[in-house]
Amino acid sequence: MNKQVLATVNGCEITKEDLELVVQHAPAEQKMQLNTLAGKKYLLNEMITQQMLYLDAKKKGLDQDEEFLKELKAVGENLLKQYAVRKLLDTVVVDEAEVKEYYEKNPEQFVKGPCVHAKHILVKEEEQAQNILKEIKAGKKFEDAASEYSECPSKANGGDLGEFEKGKMVPEFEKVAFELEIGKVSEPVKTQFGYHLILVEDKKDKKEIPFEEVKNTIKDYMLRMKQNDTYKSYADGLRDQYEITTHEDLLK
Repeated sequence: MNKQVLATVNGCEITKEDLELVVQHAPAEQKMQLNTLAGKKYLLNEMITQQMLYLDAKKKGLDQDEEFLKELKAVGENLLKQYAVRKLLDTVVVDEAEVKEYYEKNPEQFVKGPCVHAKHILVKEEEQAQNILKEIKAGKKFEDAASEYSECPSKANGGDLGEFEKGKMVPEFEKVAFELEIGKVSEPVKTQFGYHLILVEDKKDKKEIPFEEVKNTIKDYMLRMKQNDTYKSYADGLRDQYEITTHEDLLK
């Protein structure tokens, strides 16, 4: 495919591929703005300016300044260090058999529940909560009452909080939710947020999380651990090859 030249500065080309590479590596908060026609025009102009600055610096001989060469050496050393680490860690792999073995040897880590699926209505005053409860007992749908009265964002979904395990909610709320019968509405429950009416939709017992759901998470974890071990082991081995002198007393 022919390259698309967006601009030239003294014969030095700035291509569309160059510009798109800059956009690709831009911080997330800037990427969306740069990935517009106006953003690309701004970026192209900035790349032209940067190229002119580079050529001007070369013309003035700044690339031979002692301070620049010192900085260039430091940058080059850091890049080589990073490259060496990347090459080392690229040799580390985790296969599915290892992942499966970890899953089978650590079953306690892959258990979900017990959990509750609940809806709630949150108001500031107990009297208001009691009045809403009377309306529900008289036939008003819980979801309609939540949409009308609740001060929680979940009101947009009829008060639905989805499923949650123990430890995810404040203790007062959690205790009632896990003890309440399915389909029953609680009396007002006081928490630091106000007064809640709770409706339990469903309950699920503790269950094992299937291997397929967690294998990628396990693999990522094992890869990090193996990379850490590889890095440490290799670094420890290098210490036998080089003379090292430290002066930790100067750290004070």
